Amino acid sequence: MSLKNFLRSFPLFAPLSESDYDLLLTDIQETLYQKGEYIFREGDPTEWFHIVKEGTVKCVKSSPDGRDMTLKILTPGDLFCCEASVFEGSVHPGCAKVLNGATILKIPKQRYLEILRRNPEMAMEVIQYLGERLREAQDNAKSLVFHRAEQRMASILVSLATKAGQPDPDGIRLQARLTRRDLADMAGLTVETATRIMGRLKAENIVIGKAKKIIICNLQALKALANPPEEPNGESECNPILHQIDSQKT
Repeated sequence: MSLKNFLRSFPLFAPLSESDYDLLLTDIQETLYQKGEYIFREGDPTEWFHIVKEGTVKCVKSSPDGRDMTLKILTPGDLFCCEASVFEGSVHPGCAKVLNGATILKIPKQRYLEILRRNPEMAMEVIQYLGERLREAQDNAKSLVFHRAEQRMASILVSLATKAGQPDPDGIRLQARLTRRDLADMAGLTVETATRIMGRLKAENIVIGKAKKIIICNLQALKALANPPEEPNGESECNPILHQIDSQKT
C-alpha cells in the first residue's frame, strides 16, 4: 500500500484534496524505532503527530518512584500525539515507548494545522476524533471505579484481540508482547492479582501461553466476562471460578 493510500484509510485525512495530500507527503517522516526506544518522553515539546505504521507502542506515565506505568497499547493504524497537549501547545504528559520494533509516521504539527485551517470538513473529523478519545478515557475511568478485577482484565484482552489480533491455529494471538506488569497497569491491578486472573483464564481454557505470547482460545467467553449480564438489583453477575478474586485487594 502506498503512503498516500495508507493516509487515506484514516477518516481524519479523508477530506483532503490531492494537492494537500502531496503537500503533506513532502513533510511526513517515516522512522524506524528499535525495541525499547522512546518516540517521545514526558516533558518533550509536542511538535509532531504520530501514526503507527508497523509494530506496537505503549503509552506510559512515570510514577513518583520513577517506575513506568503502562496506560495504553498502540497498534498499526493508531494516531497518537497526546492530542490535547498538541492543540494547546503544552508538553507531552507521558511517554511513548516501542515494544518490539516499530515504524512510525511523523507529521509536523505546524503543517498539519496549516492544512486543517483550510479544510473545515477535516476539522469536523478532528472534533469527532477527539470526542471519541474523550469517551474512551471516560469509559476507562468508569471501568477502574465500577468494574470487577476480572472484568477489567477481560476488557483489556478483548480490546487487544479485536484491534490487532493475529490468526493462530489455537485462536487469536495478541500482536503486542506484554509483560504481567503491562497487563496489570492497564487494568488497574496489582501484578499478583493480574497473575491470578490470567491463571484462572488458563484453567478455563480461555487463554493459553505466557504474558509475552498470549493466545485467546475462546473470544466469546472472554467477551462474556468483559460484559456480564446484570442481576435484577443492577449488579453484574460474576463468573463463579473468578469470584474469589473480587474479595482480594486490587
